[in-house]
Amino acid sequence: MFRRKPLRINSYLSYGTPSHFRALGRALEFRNVEFINDLNQWRTLINIYKQFESDEIRNTELLLKLSNGLKFSTKTDKEGYYVFDRDIEKLHELADNQGWVKYVASFDDDSSPIIKNNIFEGEMIIPSSKANYGIISDIDDTILHTGVASFMKWRLIRNTFFRNFDKRMPLEGTSQFYKKLQLGTLKEPLNPFFYISNSPWNLYDYLTAFLKRHYFPKGPILLRDFRNPFERKPKVKLPHKEREIINLLRIYPDLKFVLIGDSGEKDADIYTKIAKQFPDRILAIYVRSVNHAKRFQRIQSIVDNFKTTPMLQVKTSEEAEEHARNIGLIL
Repeated sequence: MFRRKPLRINSYLSYGTPSHFRALGRALEFRNVEFINDLNQWRTLINIYKQFESDEIRNTELLLKLSNGLKFSTKTDKEGYYVFDRDIEKLHELADNQGWVKYVASFDDDSSPIIKNNIFEGEMIIPSSKANYGIISDIDDTILHTGVASFMKWRLIRNTFFRNFDKRMPLEGTSQFYKKLQLGTLKEPLNPFFYISNSPWNLYDYLTAFLKRHYFPKGPILLRDFRNPFERKPKVKLPHKEREIINLLRIYPDLKFVLIGDSGEKDADIYTKIAKQFPDRILAIYVRSVNHAKRFQRIQSIVDNFKTTPMLQVKTSEEAEEHARNIGLIL
């Protein structure tokens, strides 16, 4: 069936193992959204609106192709998402020196106009066996000031919808600290990064552009499906962040992790719950204060009474960096 607008596939960075391939993304109509520098507030608002008012391509066949020629088919769901999970041997032989396995996603039916010649690159990381540990970091108010703790979340709305990614700055020192964590005690940046946020997948391109601009370590960005108030789909039992972290712990049973979040939401509660459930897997927990007196006191009470894992509430990245160096996480 001919469509007036051309199609595209948004392939999200994913993660897997030497014997398990996992690819995910979304098939959409192309809305001519570009996250480029120097956009004014009006253009930024239009861009974000287009991201949320996305026209998904439902129940359509896609083809996935690895660099060794292996091909697979998958199908998008009713919201245009695809998730492909399959055991495949010797995937590590296809990875680059940072552990990234590249693949190409394409529409099986090319009767409609498709941008990029129907070639959409995706990547999946396989953590190195030499890695000291993995890092799981929140985004909102952990590395990017959003104002999630502001009254009626008005700062969150202003920052997200009216400020282009290049107009927003990371919290001071976060990029440098993350690069040191990526190195750990190694001479190569082999410690894998995973970013987790309660933001919807609609903001994936915006957040990716921000992380690239400020040279944060490359890693999967794990967002959540945007639920509308009329949706009948049953809610999941565990909060998004908790579910994603536990999944990572189970997929990589030999890898320990550092958890980084903020005091604006429930990061401290989720992280300590996970550390109790996996007491030998969490090396440290860092919670950035969002300059809210009552929240600071609540989180500090959790920190003072938590003995399972080294845990610190910090106001600056330098505090976290000093602590990480003292416990042997970085040089």
